[in-house]
Amino acid sequence: MEYTNIVVAVDGSKAAEKAFSHSLDIAKRNSARLILAHVVDSRTFSTAEAYDRSLTERAETYAKELLDDYVEQAEAAGVTDIVRCIEYGSPKVKIAKEIAGNFEADLVICGATGMNAVERFLIGSVSESITRYASCDVLVVR
Repeated sequence: MEYTNIVVAVDGSKAAEKAFSHSLDIAKRNSARLILAHVVDSRTFSTAEAYDRSLTERAETYAKELLDDYVEQAEAAGVTDIVRCIEYGSPKVKIAKEIAGNFEADLVICGATGMNAVERFLIGSVSESITRYASCDVLVVR
């Protein structure tokens, strides 16, 4: 099978770095479009934002700088068709259902971890949600 639209979920974690590294190899091998997706989990700071209105701006700045860095790395690795995607909301919902669907992804790549053990136990992992709800292939990188 050949992949043409690959979404890679990135958040700056070590797991996301590994997922991104794998995505470069797969995108080059398939001459695919690489969609770099970062979801600002606005639920985590919605309450705190009542006290500090700059949180949204800082999150947006971080997301743009993060994706710019990934774009530079991808271009240096020889990937030419790159799309940046920044969304707001729940990463579990946005990546699997909206981003993958909007870009007609045939592969979503994500890291295996990102949360601590307590958060995974209470609310489940983003990678688990992606594998459950995505309508395309999913590669979870350890």
